[in-house]
Amino acid sequence: MLEAQVRSRKTQQKSRVMELKAKVEALISQRDQLKTQIQTHKNLYKLRLSMDKQALHETDEEIDKGSENYQLLQLMARYTQLKDLLYAHHMIGGYDVIKTRQGNGVCVSLATSYEGVYLDTYNLEISLKPKLKITRHNIPPFIPLTDLAEQNNMQTDIRAFLDTLSQHLNAFASRKQQLKLVKELHKSVQVMESNVLCSVLVLMLTVPKDKTALLCTIEYADPSRCLPTKVTFDSEENELPESLEWKKNSSLLMDTPVHKVLTSMRNMRHIL
Repeated sequence: MLEAQVRSRKTQQKSRVMELKAKVEALISQRDQLKTQIQTHKNLYKLRLSMDKQALHETDEEIDKGSENYQLLQLMARYTQLKDLLYAHHMIGGYDVIKTRQGNGVCVSLATSYEGVYLDTYNLEISLKPKLKITRHNIPPFIPLTDLAEQNNMQTDIRAFLDTLSQHLNAFASRKQQLKLVKELHKSVQVMESNVLCSVLVLMLTVPKDKTALLCTIEYADPSRCLPTKVTFDSEENELPESLEWKKNSSLLMDTPVHKVLTSMRNMRHIL
């Protein structure tokens, strides 16, 4: 019996050693990848700095221009520069405006984005004479365009109207993008119900313990926000939604995008 125990321990030790060796190799590989990424970001930073200062000779000296990656780095640096400029333009409330009808009207473009990713662009054609009037647009019908124009007095403060409209459009685009990310990133989560406005989202979650089903209803009552106003959980096990961990998950869903909370819940083994 003692010999059998010793052999068992040796087998477990060998298995543990092999497991640790595999982990070390994985960490070494991850370290090498991070080193490569750090070097790439350093080179991108140098190129971005040179582009921003328009003085390539000042900061390009440490980058090997003869390397096969140099052109790719230049394109990546140019891409990030343009992306940052577009993002800054959007953040300060910049709108693309084009004259129409020989100067008697304008076409305003409102771009939407979420987490640095540009999404749909909407357009308004506004007649300037005899007074400001929206003549054509591709704004979704569930956005209360007329009400927003009246509430913000478009005739005297068109900037306030455009800012409010942009807020509604971005909130809708953000909710829509979150729903898309839920479907792409969380295959085990079933989307039971959603609407065109993305103001209601019902998810079927599965708790690992006993494979218990949990229904999560997320409501977005404020159309100008991309975070919910109410979250409820329902389950056949009545005690489950009232537990401390699920109350924490409910609070988290109120303050964090749904796809990120689901990732956190999965990592903590709250859901499959």
